[in-house]
Amino acid sequence: MIEYVKGELTEITPALAVVECHGVGYAVNISLNTYSTIQNKKEVKLYIYEAIREDAYVLYGFVTKQERELFLLLITVSGIGGNTARMILSALTPSELCNVISTGNDKLLKTVKGIGLKTAQRIIVDLKDKIAATGIDSAATVSSIATTVNAEIYEEAVAALTMLGFAQAPSQKVVSAIMQEAPDTPVEKVIKLALKRL
Repeated sequence: MIEYVKGELTEITPALAVVECHGVGYAVNISLNTYSTIQNKKEVKLYIYEAIREDAYVLYGFVTKQERELFLLLITVSGIGGNTARMILSALTPSELCNVISTGNDKLLKTVKGIGLKTAQRIIVDLKDKIAATGIDSAATVSSIATTVNAEIYEEAVAALTMLGFAQAPSQKVVSAIMQEAPDTPVEKVIKLALKRL
């Protein structure tokens, strides 16, 4: 069982990192959260989950143990595989995901590509108690998008950006970042600021 891989980051894309460790290059699937944390680093340490199947041996890497723990919880939900769990963790930071599950915000979870209403509800039902039991901090930042007003602005802004043709995950990331910097920004301004960053 590989606990973590530590070494030189030789290649990186938003979905994959290659970490060289004692002459061996490990191709590790990563989330956008992990990507944004490690993209400019030379040396990295990624916590690993090994998915061993008949036809493939896949490594998933996470910059924190907290993110890996959430990934492990997500893949226990019926219908959620490694790639879907990674997609969820790319769209939402670990603390945002904890907030979404603990507040039962299926609307926000449903905005993740590949997640329908039933799957979103199943994730919330299956993981609500487990999230509480793990003690993962869901009190994200002061400007946590769990507040209803902010959640509405967040959803509107992301919906507008996806209608304009931007991919969902980067749109969510940019909108989330803008709202953490300035929580009281009106939706039109959030969209304008997001357009400059995307």
